[in-house]
Amino acid sequence: MILCPCTDCGNGICRIRDDVEAHLLWRGFKPEYYNWTTHGETSFRNDIGSYSLNVDDVNDDMEGLLNYAFGFESITADEHEEINKPDADAAKFYKLISDSQQELFPGCKKFSKLDFLVRLLQLKCIDNWTQKSFNMLLDLLREAIEDIRLPKSYYETKKIIQDLGLSYKKYDACRNDCILYRGPYEFKNECDICNESRWVVEDRTSKDISSKKNKKVEGKVMWHFPLTSRLQRLFMSSKTASYMIWHKEDRIKDGCMRHPSDTPSWKHLDYQDTNFAADPRNVRLGLASDGFNPFGTMTSTHNT
Repeated sequence: MILCPCTDCGNGICRIRDDVEAHLLWRGFKPEYYNWTTHGETSFRNDIGSYSLNVDDVNDDMEGLLNYAFGFESITADEHEEINKPDADAAKFYKLISDSQQELFPGCKKFSKLDFLVRLLQLKCIDNWTQKSFNMLLDLLREAIEDIRLPKSYYETKKIIQDLGLSYKKYDACRNDCILYRGPYEFKNECDICNESRWVVEDRTSKDISSKKNKKVEGKVMWHFPLTSRLQRLFMSSKTASYMIWHKEDRIKDGCMRHPSDTPSWKHLDYQDTNFAADPRNVRLGLASDGFNPFGTMTSTHNT
């Protein structure tokens, strides 16, 4: 008999293994039961749960953030002047370093310009501010505080912050998911496969999208988040680099299956490609589905 971690039993009722398996298949796991402490798994290390979204408790290390983002050593704006013809990444780095050392307004010691903008964008994300409300707040701050160094709009704020990296690309897509409007399809107005219009309202008078006379609204847009730069960032940060090789250095190897590295498929890949397996920094990727419910047969959704 073991405790059943399904959504209904919630680790409060003991059942035989077959019943537990059936409950998990049909009802899913108890929410937020990630660390299986009632099934023999040890507690996570204390430092893993040390992150918080409480804005009041945030202690910004902007210099460290910039170093992680660009992989450069610490450098001041004055030292930048001694270096001739920096490359594109270095130029972005030095510009952000300058903003991180510039007072938000004369005499302000608590916030630099970059600190404050990052904090504002964090609040916008957490509390779902609209772009209009963000712009109104910027207007109010510039009106209330003399000589405050703030951009005029959300668009200008993003232009400053975007050099921190982790950018994304947007591609127009067929509403039936046939094609992306890029490459040979970049200037098409309709899908070659299903003939569906690219736009919400078709402008029949225009032959291609180079015309600027009428503003067109895309029927569907795909957001692409490049993976390589995001993986590189995980290795560049001292807070996450150790977790990237956790499966090799810190994993408990007692025969229990707690992590993908304990599974036969992981070990099979190690056997098939010994060169890949030799370096624990090589990243293994898997397909994930949010809210997966096969054929609508389950009473709850789960992530895979």
